[in-house]
Amino acid sequence: MDLNSASSVVLQVLTQATSQDTAVLKPAEEQLKQWETQPGFYSVLLIATQIAVLIAKVARLDCPRQWPELIPTLVESVKVQDDLRQHRALLTFYHVTKTLASKRLAADRKLFYDLASGIYSFACSLWNHHTDTFLQQISSGSETAVLSSLERTLLSLKVLRKLTVNGFVEPHKNLEVMLLDFLDQHPISFTPLIQRSLEFSVSYVFTEVGEGVTFERFIVQCMNLIKMIVKNYAYKPSKNFEDSSPETIEAHKIKMAFFTYPTLTEICRRLVSHYFLLTEEELTMWEEDPEGFTVEETGGDSWKYSLRPCTEVLFIDIFHEYNQTLTPVLLEMMQTLQGPTNVEDMNALLIKDAVYNAVGLAAFELFDSVDFDQWFKNQLLPELQVSHNRQYLETMFTLLFQLLQQVTECDTKMHVLHVLSCVIERVNVQIRPYVGCLVQYLPLLWKQSEEHNMLRCAILTTLIHLVQGLGADSKNLYPFLLPVIQLSTDVSQPPHVYLLEDGLELWLVTLENSPCVTQELLRIFQNMSPLLELSSENLRTCFKIINGYIFLSSTEFLQTYAVGLCQSFCELLPEITTEGQVQVLKVLENTFKVNPVLGPQMFQPILPYVFRGVIEGERYPVVMSVYLAVMGRVLLQNASFFSSLLNEMGREFNQEMDQLLGNVIEMWVDRLDNITQPERKKLSALALLSLLPSDNSVIQDKFCAIINISVEALHDVMTEDPETRTYKDCMLMCHHEVPKVTEDEEPPTEQDKRKKMLALKDPVHTVSLQQFIYEKLKAQQEILGEQGFQSLMETVDTEIVTQLQEFLQGF
Repeated sequence: MDLNSASSVVLQVLTQATSQDTAVLKPAEEQLKQWETQPGFYSVLLIATQIAVLIAKVARLDCPRQWPELIPTLVESVKVQDDLRQHRALLTFYHVTKTLASKRLAADRKLFYDLASGIYSFACSLWNHHTDTFLQQISSGSETAVLSSLERTLLSLKVLRKLTVNGFVEPHKNLEVMLLDFLDQHPISFTPLIQRSLEFSVSYVFTEVGEGVTFERFIVQCMNLIKMIVKNYAYKPSKNFEDSSPETIEAHKIKMAFFTYPTLTEICRRLVSHYFLLTEEELTMWEEDPEGFTVEETGGDSWKYSLRPCTEVLFIDIFHEYNQTLTPVLLEMMQTLQGPTNVEDMNALLIKDAVYNAVGLAAFELFDSVDFDQWFKNQLLPELQVSHNRQYLETMFTLLFQLLQQVTECDTKMHVLHVLSCVIERVNVQIRPYVGCLVQYLPLLWKQSEEHNMLRCAILTTLIHLVQGLGADSKNLYPFLLPVIQLSTDVSQPPHVYLLEDGLELWLVTLENSPCVTQELLRIFQNMSPLLELSSENLRTCFKIINGYIFLSSTEFLQTYAVGLCQSFCELLPEITTEGQVQVLKVLENTFKVNPVLGPQMFQPILPYVFRGVIEGERYPVVMSVYLAVMGRVLLQNASFFSSLLNEMGREFNQEMDQLLGNVIEMWVDRLDNITQPERKKLSALALLSLLPSDNSVIQDKFCAIINISVEALHDVMTEDPETRTYKDCMLMCHHEVPKVTEDEEPPTEQDKRKKMLALKDPVHTVSLQQFIYEKLKAQQEILGEQGFQSLMETVDTEIVTQLQEFLQGF
């Protein structure tokens, strides 16, 4: 392929290959495919920038030691009169300078400082020369010459910028080097320019001076300059003013002198009432290309280059820095907008939109000044209820869903899903009539996003809120939902690196809202064993999932998975943190509460570990508390199993069963203060009281200890009726009790309902401690007789006996 003749042809075909017209696009693509194997084709595609970058990469390694002639050659080349050669030389000069400036080792920095000091004057004169040429050609030259000159001016300025910012250790000592770029890299050197920079920028951007003469790029640069001065940490003194450097104090004083109350007020008002207003152009773009509008306004570093993001970032920074001054200003603007707005008055709507935008951006700073709950109820909620085609939930949700289908950018789909998730989360169950279309579309979107894990994370988040909104109806999503959970939480699948955290959260809310267990829901628990082995920060969620299965269907779950789960727990307990041990023990506690017969059998290998912890006096109170709760459940609700466990542990400790039981009771009393929850304290009392009546000498020897625990539990759970002066067990629950849900609370999940039903069978909530003590004491009295019982009661402290009698009045 002839390079000279082929360039224009290749360019034309490349242009056609970008066409939206398939009749033009397809032949161009075919032609490019044929050229791929022709010699010379890739040489035609090579542009000057690639060569310049290539030279720069070599220079990074070889210049100046192995390639000392490079810089002198480039300096001479930029002096030639041939425009094309001069432009190419400048382009290469810029990329070489840029690459050398990026090196960070001390020796490399020293070489660049030497280079900068040697060629800086030449770079300045080069820029001045091209700038003068450009200004002359504006009035007399052709458009082509002007553009060519402007390009060379820009390249020479870029060279100068790199030398200026990176080529001097103490740039403020060299007057020739003082440029505005120093604000970022050398803020102290910029101090003498703070006052003039602020005066210039503020006057052109926030006063009448700039009206009619400024343009968007200029305004953006001015705002960025103001933002960098306001936010620069080098200009902020320490809390202890005397610890700050003189340079910092000087810069701070300049800022404070400039940002007076009138100046700050005017900046704030102009930002909100002028720059925050959506323009006709923006409204049109939003209407015609919402995806493009969103990407342009919110993408990456858009605040550096686009006006709207730039104004919002400046507002956030300046409001944070001077919030005490600006809070009353914004509150006044909010006050003026109280009440309804005429929906036909577009200007009024735009002003309200601008102020609401400002309030949203400054929400953190306004937290102590605005009651957002009241503002929502009194101002925003009535606006949401306006009967007009500009604000209903159905319309909004439908349009968001349509937008989700139409957009093609992965990032935009994520943004739309985020908004949909927020809507679903806020309206909760009210979303149910509108989600049918979304439910049908999400499986397709999940399939399409196979290569986009971050988009899949957004889908998982949406599903989490969707399941919470649908409640028990989420069971209808299982054909799609359960395979998604399966994939997201399978550590053998590569996507789990991105999806695991959200996948576990989705698994949990699915269990919490499941009306009943299914085989498919049981089957995905196969993923749990490898997850427990990871011992990651997601372990807490894993334990919540395990508890969710126990509450959902303990018998089926335990019969299928208890053996493997018990093995995992036995391996985990010696290795994990105290918090992790507590989580394992809570699984046992919940299991024994739900299924007191099958639970201890299935987790039998762990119980000796618990027993040893009690006997040896576990030193962590929170762990000891759960140990005693587990022991209490077994003793109270499965006495025969407790007896066999006691027999087994007696052989291990080489002690008689009665002696070992005495030691357990003694430790129980000694560590009772570790139990802080009233439910667990009552459980301990019920469990130990269940040993009565007894003629066993060891139990009678510990009778005083049992009564002490019981009275302490009575103090925790009994409430006095001020009218009748009688006591009632506040832990008792009735079947007809329906908890009241306020409008601020979320409705109960299916798991909440299961816990309520479980509580209605739990001795802690169905047995009156007061009555239980009375019956046990009466039974003990019948065994021992009046005299024997009185002798036993005399072992109890008289003050405890008095308190017990007071609680048992009426029995």
